Amino acid sequence: MKMLLLAGLLLISLGVLSLVVPIPRTQTEGIRAGGVNLGVQTTHSERVSPVISAVLIVGGIALSIAGGRSGGLKG
Repeated sequence: MKMLLLAGLLLISLGVLSLVVPIPRTQTEGIRAGGVNLGVQTTHSERVSPVISAVLIVGGIALSIAGGRSGGLKG
């Protein structure tokens, strides 16, 4: 099945990208007193856990193998 192969390749690419590209997150904290706002905005770049990346890569490899084998048996 081509869909399993494509889904596997997509998961592999997402897993590799999650190892390299950080995810930006913006957080705003402040105090509001009457008509005055006093706030601080901070930005953090966090990476996905390597365990999640490994699960994505391994799952993608498994789907790619399953998609390649089922497509080869029909031909």
